[in-house]
Amino acid sequence: MVEFLAHCLADSEISPLILTRGYAGGDEVRMLERHLLERPAKIGVGANRAATAASFIEKYGYVDPRDCASSQKNCINPKVGSHLKSGKIGAVILDDGMQHWSLRRDLEIVMVNGLMPWGNRKLLPLGPLREPLMALKRADIAVVHHADLISEQNLKDIELEMRDIKKSLSIFFTRMVPSYLFEVGNINSKIPLTAVCNANVLCVSAIGSANAFVQSLQKLGPCSVNRLDFNDHHSFQARDIEMIKKKLEELEGKFNPKPIVVVTEKDYDRDPEILMHLEAYKVLVLCSKLQIIPCRGCTEDSFKLLLKELVDVK
Repeated sequence: MVEFLAHCLADSEISPLILTRGYAGGDEVRMLERHLLERPAKIGVGANRAATAASFIEKYGYVDPRDCASSQKNCINPKVGSHLKSGKIGAVILDDGMQHWSLRRDLEIVMVNGLMPWGNRKLLPLGPLREPLMALKRADIAVVHHADLISEQNLKDIELEMRDIKKSLSIFFTRMVPSYLFEVGNINSKIPLTAVCNANVLCVSAIGSANAFVQSLQKLGPCSVNRLDFNDHHSFQARDIEMIKKKLEELEGKFNPKPIVVVTEKDYDRDPEILMHLEAYKVLVLCSKLQIIPCRGCTEDSFKLLLKELVDVK
């Protein structure tokens, strides 16, 4: 979603600054840097995100897109002159920042994992929630992610529960759409998704929602899908590689053709080199992008329009 927002802003001639802690080795940062390489986006990494923002603003300057409202009818518009060439920051995206109360924000977007929206409904450390569900009252927009992987009834239940808390909450639905694969050791290769069709696949991941990754692979038509899940942000070690090899040998004895390993981009960016130790097998990286699912009149265009309206008003 952070990447999606950065693209939205850049398309509207606004240069975004992304603030992130760079948690657990910065795998997400490296992925963002690659995906936004040709976009006017800046990425600030550091635990003190206020200080990081201040240093970037001091270096590049800042312009409020709303300041042009008096002289331009629609300042957030690709047809209007932009501030991109000047390099000035026009908006700041705070990654994973709902509980960062010390920083004031103009707009709050809450992501909900549709596959496991509230967990056991308990707060940390007894459950996954960082705040009670009533905190949704602070949100301007809620996004139900992985909406393509759950039933229509479950979607309705999630939506109804959120609307009971905040009736006016704008709710959108998103999914991750696989786009292509590349081979570990050749990041510039673009391999079509059909490469895993009729293949025996071992999904290896250390991400927050491994089920979504596996289900996405299953939709691509492999003969079989097996999995090895690690904790989110887990850094693969030599013992993990040996475990993966053992599982591959087991699958090789059971299936024909030879199994293929598929990992996520986050897993690749965490440590590309260690995955090279699986050289006896083909190791592919699945590249996906977030897409808004048209639902109940909510589309990508209406999402972008709502962003503009909420930011302009506040």
